Amino acid sequence: MSLDGVVDSPGGKAEGHRSGGWVMGTEFVPEAYSLKAEELEETTALMFGRRSYEAFAPIWPGSEDHAGYKDLPKYVVSSTLEKDALVDGWGEITVLRSAEDVAELKRSEGGPIFIHGSAELARRLADADLIDRYHLLVFPVLLAAGKSVFSRADRDQQNLKLRDSAAYSNGVVKLVYDVVR
Repeated sequence: MSLDGVVDSPGGKAEGHRSGGWVMGTEFVPEAYSLKAEELEETTALMFGRRSYEAFAPIWPGSEDHAGYKDLPKYVVSSTLEKDALVDGWGEITVLRSAEDVAELKRSEGGPIFIHGSAELARRLADADLIDRYHLLVFPVLLAAGKSVFSRADRDQQNLKLRDSAAYSNGVVKLVYDVVR
């Protein structure tokens, strides 16, 4: 995310934000991305909103960079995605239709489920108190406009407890917060 909380179009202009590609404009420092490997060690499943699923599903199943995700169960939260639109060869994929379905999944046996992309989904689940932890890589850019993981809705204060942090030579900062309940 950018320092001002924008997660929109990190990889390129094709995603829509006029400053798209801002991640690629930051000097690559491998250790700044170690959070992704750390997440994979903990992850028991992945969750996407429909738009993120439709962006990742054609690419990730054959990507060496994402090979560790292939056998993980995947959940797509969408009221419109049809099951026949799911890709083959990417492991178990389940469509959930609502935040209630996510809450039911969260109550079941299992471990951490990571949301990739899917800012709108993350906001909706946070507003429903279904997020337990935030893993953030904060990039040293200000974008002023675009999608955010965080809601702008008027709600009660939500406290976070810092679990881990690190700063890297390229200005990226890793922040991992647990939601205090």
